Amino acid sequence: MTNSSVESNVVVVEVQGRVGCITLNRPKALNALSLDMIRAITHALLSWREDDHVLAVAVRGVNKEGPFGAFCAGGDIRFFHQAALSGNPALEDFFTEEYALNHLIHTYPKPYIAFMDGIVMGGGMGISQGASLRIVTERSKLAMPETLIGLFPDVGGGYFLSRCAGRLGEYLALTGLTLSGREAMSAGLADGYIDAGRLPGLWASLAQTPFENGASVERWCASHLSMTATAPSWPTKEVDRVFGLETVADMAAALAETDSDWGRSTLAALRQRSPLMLAVALEQVRRARSMGLADDLRMERELVRRCFHLRPGAGSDTAEGIRALAIDKDHSPRWHPATIEEVTPEEVAAFFVPPWPAHAHPLKVLG
Repeated sequence: MTNSSVESNVVVVEVQGRVGCITLNRPKALNALSLDMIRAITHALLSWREDDHVLAVAVRGVNKEGPFGAFCAGGDIRFFHQAALSGNPALEDFFTEEYALNHLIHTYPKPYIAFMDGIVMGGGMGISQGASLRIVTERSKLAMPETLIGLFPDVGGGYFLSRCAGRLGEYLALTGLTLSGREAMSAGLADGYIDAGRLPGLWASLAQTPFENGASVERWCASHLSMTATAPSWPTKEVDRVFGLETVADMAAALAETDSDWGRSTLAALRQRSPLMLAVALEQVRRARSMGLADDLRMERELVRRCFHLRPGAGSDTAEGIRALAIDKDHSPRWHPATIEEVTPEEVAAFFVPPWPAHAHPLKVLG
């Protein structure tokens, strides 16, 4: 068996036995995706797609102590902020290439196995939700928290959240709720559970086991997992009742009348977030429910263009949200509009006006 390795400083790409292994290696940033990382992963997947020697792909992250412990905390939001304020065209490339990678993973012809140990948020969900096997542990923390930074759950979030049962997709998209590994399984966002201490042994076995085909690699990994989901920790009927309402303002009013800890904490979570982007995210998830993956990613590419350019530079809620969370760290974003109740349908509709004609869409080639 041949083992080969290509190491960039931020992604380690290896063939171990007959499995293509990708390790995200930017631990100080919790493996937040940079454009270089997106390109390295894309290059590996495209080269292995046509390589008969590689039967399957496995992806993991490292933390400061070594392999596992952190998967991927999302996109590099500090870069987004700097690029938005300086007009750096690499910002456009980042989202175009990231969403193309998300599509490649969802449609990959070989098993793609995601070891989702530790933090898996935003862009980390984008490179794991399309996996044929999504593995979580007791350390897993999954979320789409984008509304907190004045963004929306992108990287295919409209597609995979809208496929959750009932109105769970709206609930997760708007509140950014963090799920444990077992909770992610009950939400339909993970397939199997393993104790984190067993991950290194399972990963090492990929190089040493004589697999005959891709399906046998996936079966081998699945045989080490518990596939039993626990009961949801959220009140399913209340989630469906509240998050099935027509507008975010309606939801806030309903939550204010709900005499429960869940109602109070959920309303508090919504009040922290960009009112405008809550409304945009709600519309996104509801539109995505009747879309295929490629159309959803094209819609999200249009939305992210609007996030940075409807009100350019520091005027966008996205730039302001990142400033408050990650740059100045004052956690006091000045949202515009300031409250959920002030958002108008016209402000939301502006995000869904395509900024390009179909023939010039940066993701027009997605199948």
